[in-house]
Amino acid sequence: MSASIHYHDRMSTMMDAPQLDTLIAARIRREREARGWSIADLAAASGVSRAMISKVERAEASPTATLLGRLSGAFHLTVSTLLARAEADAGPARIARMDAQPLWTDPATGYRRRAVSPPGAEPELVEIELPPGARVAYTADSLAFMRGHVVWVLAGRLVIEEGAGESALAAGDCLAFDLVAPKGHAYRNPSASRACRYLVALHRR
Repeated sequence: MSASIHYHDRMSTMMDAPQLDTLIAARIRREREARGWSIADLAAASGVSRAMISKVERAEASPTATLLGRLSGAFHLTVSTLLARAEADAGPARIARMDAQPLWTDPATGYRRRAVSPPGAEPELVEIELPPGARVAYTADSLAFMRGHVVWVLAGRLVIEEGAGESALAAGDCLAFDLVAPKGHAYRNPSASRACRYLVALHRR
């Protein structure tokens, strides 16, 4: 499955996966170069191999959610901010109306991530749809610059793994956690047949 992002201006437009990969590649390279980092520097900061970073920057590989989490965390950005900046590179900034909110699909798990709030807003709101049985993990380093998360389950069931522990949530449940688990955390849909939809509020330090 390839990554995809959709946006609409006054005239309806759709951005396909190759266009998005190119925008993400250019944005990651810009963020790296703006910090005066080599690919080796970014590899050391993110834990992603130099070979993979090179492939992503050349748009030869579609980054997964976990990989984007590592790279954006190294830049002290959320995944949504990185994607929003990549999308903004395609043209002028837009109002965050429903049909203009960037929507990205993880090529590894099929999970869909919608950036609900306008770029730069605090807290940052993200809507996630996690397919049945899917699991997305983030390392502690990838979110070390964040103060915490609040997760509100809108539909289905969600398990949040925090180190050795986990919290099981049903529709309507809301969990706040501070991302201090040294082994990182993960989101898992325990259902074998139903997608889970949830909203995440992200707070920077």
